[in-house]
Amino acid sequence: QVQLVESGGGLVQPGGSLRLSCAASGFSLDYYAIGWFRQAPGKERDWVSTISSSDGSTYYADSVKGRFTISRDNAKNTVYLQMNSLKPEDTAVYFCAAGRVSYYWWRVEEYDNWGQGTQVTVSS
Repeated sequence: QVQLVESGGGLVQPGGSLRLSCAASGFSLDYYAIGWFRQAPGKERDWVSTISSSDGSTYYADSVKGRFTISRDNAKNTVYLQMNSLKPEDTAVYFCAAGRVSYYWWRVEEYDNWGQGTQVTVSS
C-alpha cells in the first residue's frame, strides 16, 4: 500500500522552529520529487517547497525562502522540512506529496500521492 505519513507538527511560538517529516511506505522515494504544501482554513493549498528526485535540487516559495530547508534521506525513505523563524502566517496544515515532477513544482496536480497532513500552529 502506497502511503505518505507526515509528522512533527505542533504549537510553536513566533520565531521558533519545527521539523516536519514525511515518511513513505509501499514505494521508494528515490524516483519521486517530494513537495510540501500547506493549507490554512478557508484558503487554497499553497506550494511551499520541493526536492527533486534526480539531483536533489531544492525549490522554495518566496514566502519561506531563507527560513525553511527541505532535505531527503533516501536510506530512511523520508523527506524533512526544517522550519525556522516561524511566523503566525505559517500556521496551516502541512502536506507532503510525491510525484514524477520535472518542472511545475508548484502545481498541486503534478503530485499523485498525498499524506494526511500535520497541523502547524504558530502563536504566542
